Amino acid sequence: MNDIGDNDEETTMTTPTAVAARFPSEYGQTPETTAELFAWDDVAERIAASSNYWLATTTDEGRPYLRPVDGVFVDATLAFGGSPETRWVRHLQRRPAVSASLPDDDHAVILDGTAEVVTDPDLPIAGAVRAAQVAKYPQYFGGENDPGFQRFWALRPHRVYAWSLTGFPSKATRFEFDGGDGDR
Repeated sequence: MNDIGDNDEETTMTTPTAVAARFPSEYGQTPETTAELFAWDDVAERIAASSNYWLATTTDEGRPYLRPVDGVFVDATLAFGGSPETRWVRHLQRRPAVSASLPDDDHAVILDGTAEVVTDPDLPIAGAVRAAQVAKYPQYFGGENDPGFQRFWALRPHRVYAWSLTGFPSKATRFEFDGGDGDR
């Protein structure tokens, strides 16, 4: 299991490169539907505003395992907590490749990458995540029952897909982050 502090990456990621997401021709994709793309800032705002996220891990048998999680999106990182006693956290500990999506009926946003555990409260990402947690989930963070720093998982996506089901496949966009794996 990697701790995000084990590498020398900065806590903020650059704006990703946007290209048209590719779909089979029978989906109606044409040069006209790929001419316009979503802006990263709009997609990042949609991710940050989501009340929760669907997280897909993989079981020991190779089956997908899907669970909703609370989380915050800061510095192009989806941060979420979870007890080591849960199956999905045990899956992440063994196989950190993960996908996450938003619970939205019209706007598909899918994040693919590798999750790393953050255990050091002095890392810059820990402070940014903490501030976002207090703002988004005041019922859990802040006040007299504040648990203080708790380790969390950080998904820095290699790739993000975004499209709207209304007008699909127009504007279907794939965002590539530096250091992303082209096979994902």
